[in-house]
Amino acid sequence: MKIQKQVKETSQSLVYRFTKAVQKSGVLVEARKRAFFQRQKSRNLRKRAALLREEKKKEFLRLKKLGKN
Repeated sequence: MKIQKQVKETSQSLVYRFTKAVQKSGVLVEARKRAFFQRQKSRNLRKRAALLREEKKKEFLRLKKLGKN
């Protein structure tokens, strides 16, 4: 995308035209999508995380019953 200043065009209108062209092209939207994209975790990793959460929950409840938390 190449935008040049036209004859008798103010810099403000040039910047305005440029921002509109960038918005229309969808470049920023695509860049944001790529920046925040996260791959889905594998089944084994999700399972391991769930098991760890359960263990922590049980340990927390055990300590709570003992009055140490």
